[in-house]
Amino acid sequence: MLAQDRVSSRSGRRGLWRLPIHKSAGLWHQAATTSSDAAAQLWEFLFQFLPVVGRRGHAKSSGKSTAEELDEYLALFALALRKRMYKELSNGMYDIATDFYEWGWGPSFHFAVYGPDETFREATRRYEYTIALRLKLDPDAEVIDLGCGVGGPLRNIARFARCHVVGVNICDYQILRGLRYIEDEGLMNQCTIIKADFNDLPFATSSKDGAYQIEATCHSPDKRKTYSEVFRVLKPGTRFVGYEWALTNRYDASNAEHEQLKFGIEIGNGIPDLMRAEEITQVLTQVGFEIEDAYDAAELSVKPWYTPLSGEDAFHWSGFRHTRLGHHVTHALVSALETMRIAPKGSAKMSRTLMDGARDLVAAGRLGIFTPSFFIVARKPLELNTNTNVSH
Repeated sequence: MLAQDRVSSRSGRRGLWRLPIHKSAGLWHQAATTSSDAAAQLWEFLFQFLPVVGRRGHAKSSGKSTAEELDEYLALFALALRKRMYKELSNGMYDIATDFYEWGWGPSFHFAVYGPDETFREATRRYEYTIALRLKLDPDAEVIDLGCGVGGPLRNIARFARCHVVGVNICDYQILRGLRYIEDEGLMNQCTIIKADFNDLPFATSSKDGAYQIEATCHSPDKRKTYSEVFRVLKPGTRFVGYEWALTNRYDASNAEHEQLKFGIEIGNGIPDLMRAEEITQVLTQVGFEIEDAYDAAELSVKPWYTPLSGEDAFHWSGFRHTRLGHHVTHALVSALETMRIAPKGSAKMSRTLMDGARDLVAAGRLGIFTPSFFIVARKPLELNTNTNVSH
């Protein structure tokens, strides 16, 4: 089946989506005292959900409607323009998906590795703190967060490591939301977010004490260029640490199911082209990095990384958003609110696109052909190899 055909056919697929972490809505406490636990959870769900999908006039980068942006985004895949137009691809994807991501995932747009008895939020924080520890930062060090989203990890790492973090993002809407969070949390002296392309970083050569990315450089169409830029701006002896989305050695490009799931992950998450784990480390070494550590962190998790997407979390407050009921309620509400013209036109279509992407992630995870948590610690040598192919 052609990519274009798959794009059009996917819009009618039914699937499950996940749900939420956003600012609490006070009325939860009233509901909790007068209702059963399940009913109280549903009240909290509703009072958090309505303001998010009802943000009709938010500052989209393009100024276009949600429906128009989604149609253009899907057209990029159908026309095989992903690598050449990756800025438009990523920017369009996150312009229209940010509200869904915050509602369904919280301010940290990434997966996690679970320890025994850890909640989703606890595992998320530890996932981020691991990066801070492996960067081996001194207090007041200045590091870069590549593709920082709305800055959830950026703020957590700044507090944890007592460092300064500069977030890099190309999405205006996410930058505005991230800067608002930074101000709300009183972190203006430690954190900021700038609009920049991580393939063209606006920093001086050998000027930063570290860099990290959390499931972000998968959006790059040219990892050599991205990694070269990171290598350039790091001080000698400092580190680049991150979690990469990667195909595992179980992925078989000649297997039609594998290929279709790969494409589904790409279209559902705004990715030009997924790479194999060994290809990623190879590119890092080619641009000059020394690999200090590289492994699939998801293999250390006590439960699958895709658990929040699969709807298998137990029915309790911290997990209701990740239950099958929560998935169904979310999509039903999105559709109803769009019909009532409370949510922007195209919201239900966006929800379906994200549901399809989530379903493909779960299927690929169960087959073991994909991981979102290929963890890499790469160091810029103290003495540079003059034969290294680094872009400036």
